[in-house]
Amino acid sequence: MPIIDSLLDDFFWRALIGGLGVALVAGPLGCFVVWRRMAYFGDTLAHSALLGIALSFLIQVPLNVGVILTCVVLAVVLVFFSRTRTLATDTLLGILAHSALAIGLVTLSFMPDVRVDLTGLLFGDLLAMSRADLLWIYGGAALILLLLVSLWRGLLMSTIHSELARVEGVQVERLRLVLVLMFSLVIAVAMKIVGVLLITALLIIPAATARRLARNPEQMAGLAVIFGFIAVTGGLSLSWYLDTPAGPSVVVTAFATFLLIYGGTPQQQT
Repeated sequence: MPIIDSLLDDFFWRALIGGLGVALVAGPLGCFVVWRRMAYFGDTLAHSALLGIALSFLIQVPLNVGVILTCVVLAVVLVFFSRTRTLATDTLLGILAHSALAIGLVTLSFMPDVRVDLTGLLFGDLLAMSRADLLWIYGGAALILLLLVSLWRGLLMSTIHSELARVEGVQVERLRLVLVLMFSLVIAVAMKIVGVLLITALLIIPAATARRLARNPEQMAGLAVIFGFIAVTGGLSLSWYLDTPAGPSVVVTAFATFLLIYGGTPQQQT
């Protein structure tokens, strides 16, 4: 269709459509990050994305595929070591997060023939959104939303009270693995939006903002999507008019909304 083609040929509209697609799934998933207190876990997966990018160039696979595989492997390693209890979880997360980021940077430095925009990878390159990126984003979003709808009750039960959920027959460990896989997919498709250093902010801030107003989990998930839309739209507008970096501008807008909501509304119980 000519109208759609003309919109997609405009980099601003591609950026906006892509950003809204990421916000659509980052909102509900971010709620689980907040409820389960997994912010540092999300940071660890996000930092490992750069290692995934380096490995993608080494083994000649698409960047998104390399990032997903690396995030999944790192998550399995994390679960294994956390069960041995040889180190505190926050210590282990810190070691893995910064080590993965450093190994990724060092690996890229050994590939002089590979031209990589590190600034874009670390802080996002939203205005360079391509049609292929949009396909990745909305394909991943459709898969994640389908999983969330089908597994919502079990995920919620295991989040509220894992032991009771086991008694009720909920496969808690399996759901945790599925949740990690969804996080990995979101990180892979969100790299262009805010970069690997700011992905967790897009997951957490809209969800935390929604928690102030929501009366139940479903309402919180819906509000998180709305606040994500506001962050993307406001951040892109800020970048357009003030010539600021797009990814950080999205996070700044999300933070400003968070301050506005927390400063002017009473807290709800969610």
